[in-house]
Amino acid sequence: MKFLTFLHQGGTRIGLQVHDSVIDLNAHTAELPTDLGAALAAGVNLQEVAQQALASNAPRLSLAELELAPVVPSPGKIICLGLNYEDHAAESKRDRPDYPWFFLRSATSLMAHNAPALLPRVSERFDWEAELAVVIGKRCKHLTYDNALDAVFGYSCFNDISVRDYQRKSPQWTIGKNFDATGGFGPVLVTADELPAGARELRIQCRVNGAIMQDANTSDMIFDVAETLRLITEGLTLEPGDVVVMGTPAGVGQARTPPVFMKDGDVVEVEIEKVGLLRNPVVAEKA
Repeated sequence: MKFLTFLHQGGTRIGLQVHDSVIDLNAHTAELPTDLGAALAAGVNLQEVAQQALASNAPRLSLAELELAPVVPSPGKIICLGLNYEDHAAESKRDRPDYPWFFLRSATSLMAHNAPALLPRVSERFDWEAELAVVIGKRCKHLTYDNALDAVFGYSCFNDISVRDYQRKSPQWTIGKNFDATGGFGPVLVTADELPAGARELRIQCRVNGAIMQDANTSDMIFDVAETLRLITEGLTLEPGDVVVMGTPAGVGQARTPPVFMKDGDVVEVEIEKVGLLRNPVVAEKA
């Protein structure tokens, strides 16, 4: 199944995508929370709700006419991995990590499919990073490699856009990874049962103005989804609606000769096989 969150009368609603249309699940089930993260946190069986809506022939909206929100608008935690593809570690002049390079993003950095990626007025080093996002479906701690994937509700596309000069101002990457409107997330969440276990063997690409900048496979990750969740939950409790962003392959702009960065008017796309296509125009922040 493919779920999304869309904007409606100043708030959000949960939708079920069916081809080019969307069933408004909140219109069908009045007591349903109005965004995916809240519904998961409340313990709602979203797939059961969706099946009931499908069986009832609920009215459908045109997907093309909807304005989307980030697929999980306000995650409690967004845990990201750096250098999780060996070729990206090499192009970054780093050794292959023995332990994931974890860092956090904030919900205020997120943006939806088709929303502007905000080129900051303080920097021109605006770089793309195509990534797989994992959305957690249940509260979990001390997962094992064998049961970790049971905690995953689904997967989405993510663009971990980085402001490179700010990222390098400190040994911690926080500021360069948390500028407003730099975390593209969506357009949909594909439930885990629709994909290979751990979303392995899926092609992942980034394109800028149609030119392929990154082209890899999720099986190339150093730490796969199950191992990443195992390691995170050694120390952190993951909760429904939390998001884990799995790192980017080689091909980022800062590693090119000469470096290439996004500019006002560009269009950046992240596409993951069987998951979706996330598109964002780049728009300069006004002075």
